[in-house]
Amino acid sequence: MKAPRWLRLRREAWGFIVGSALFIVGAVPGYLVMVGPVVDNLTFFIGSLFFTLAAFIQLNLSGRRPPRTTTNRPDRFEWWAAAIQFAGTLFFNLSTATALSASLGGTRTGWRPDAFGSVCFLVAGVLAVVATSGRDALWDPHARTWRSTWLNLLGSVAFGLAAIGAYPVPGTGAEFLAGWATVGTIAGGVCFLVAAALTRPGTPRLT
Repeated sequence: MKAPRWLRLRREAWGFIVGSALFIVGAVPGYLVMVGPVVDNLTFFIGSLFFTLAAFIQLNLSGRRPPRTTTNRPDRFEWWAAAIQFAGTLFFNLSTATALSASLGGTRTGWRPDAFGSVCFLVAGVLAVVATSGRDALWDPHARTWRSTWLNLLGSVAFGLAAIGAYPVPGTGAEFLAGWATVGTIAGGVCFLVAAALTRPGTPRLT
């Protein structure tokens, strides 16, 4: 028996909330030193799994198959946003799993923000804004969905900056801008967490 839509929406929101919280914790300065690379990378890996679970629920709610040409424009953009975001979470699964595997093998480095996953998140964020603007005003401070959509886009931009900052400098292996990687990951995680909290539905009242 399929769970009611409000319950699936709640699970989606909590998946993004928990995943975001774990990415924030993993990126906090000093956490890597305190717990070691294995636990730090495990934190990111588990967080990525929650992201993927939430993104899968979102895609499922948008429809399992690509929309038809007769589908209205906002619904088409919403489906592609969900599909591309889900693909982005898979890239994060891969990169965090690779970092975890390396740390289990003795490498004492933490996870670096994933460029491919960040690009997917950014594209998905833009498509979600287009979908939202097709239904409501592009600038509507009173709409909860409007705020969460823009927060997700802002978080995607932050993750993109984190990926740029984490780019390894050729010949040295050092991060291009380590501060960007840390701040971008934390800022992006906060944006995603707040956006998910804003969209979390309550339990329907029985009438």
